[in-house]
Amino acid sequence: MQATVTEPTMRACHCDMCRRHTGSMFMSIKTDDGSIRVSGPATRFRSSDWAERGFCPTCGSTLWYGLVETGEINLAAGLFDNAGGAPLTTEFFSDMCPTGYAFAGNHRRMTTDETIALFAPEED
Repeated sequence: MQATVTEPTMRACHCDMCRRHTGSMFMSIKTDDGSIRVSGPATRFRSSDWAERGFCPTCGSTLWYGLVETGEINLAAGLFDNAGGAPLTTEFFSDMCPTGYAFAGNHRRMTTDETIALFAPEED
């Protein structure tokens, strides 16, 4: 898998699906639009009305979280050495974060309602 990252930023998602999928939160790196190239095996799984997850069918590694409507793909931070050296900029579903851990620092913390409004806005 290849991608370019001009301005690395890392994001964390605490939703139920991400926590069940990863055992904690899903951490992703924002890549440059259209820069991702998948050269090996990858399987897509539709995990919600608006999203899909990508994983390696050979080893089971998590590859990405993607938005169905826009085609945006957010690669798993673990695919990059040192998580790409990216600073944490956003936590999604921050009100669902378990009480056993918390991220330090001053970054955006979006609640469930704010996250859903961003990714799956209601249509009029």
